[in-house]
Amino acid sequence: MTDIVLFHHAQGLTPGLQDVAELLERAGHTVHLPDAYDGHTFEDLDDGIAYAREVGFGVVQERSVRAVDQLPQELVYLGFSLGVMAAQQLAQTRPGARGAVLVSGCVPPSEFGTPWPSHVPVQIHSTADDPIFVGEGDIEAARALVAEADDAELFLYPGDAHLFADPSLSTYDGHAAAELTGNLLTFLSRVSPDADDDEE
Repeated sequence: MTDIVLFHHAQGLTPGLQDVAELLERAGHTVHLPDAYDGHTFEDLDDGIAYAREVGFGVVQERSVRAVDQLPQELVYLGFSLGVMAAQQLAQTRPGARGAVLVSGCVPPSEFGTPWPSHVPVQIHSTADDPIFVGEGDIEAARALVAEADDAELFLYPGDAHLFADPSLSTYDGHAAAELTGNLLTFLSRVSPDADDDEE
């Protein structure tokens, strides 16, 4: 099946994200879980952001990007909020990406000095009224990316939670998370190396 790297959000590598990884592994995929916070997790988003600011956002990004150095090139990069930055950078700049899934975040591809690679499919997921994704410009970046990329989808689910897909957080939205999971599993089946074999 598919090798996936899951990059955590600003509250750290929470038990909920580990549950997400286990769900994907039960579906037959291999999931790598870099921890750019060295084991620190936070119950409050503001506390997590404060920790990232203290460490340095650039340092957090560098830790995430360097975590894939010893992994194969053919990866799907899955990022949640803060982790979207690493997922998007690697999908755009590291050869061999099979796809990218950006949850609760998106930045303009120009952020990383290169257009979105035409051969890399991408999904972007958010709640429709997320004050961060919608209010801080990510949705415009997402729509521009969908227009630019050859194979891109933007999913907006009912609700206003930011970190809606982490079952260990109070912001978890089970309905939106279930829809995301279904769309994600379909995407992973489509970009899996097994799909290449089926086409031959």
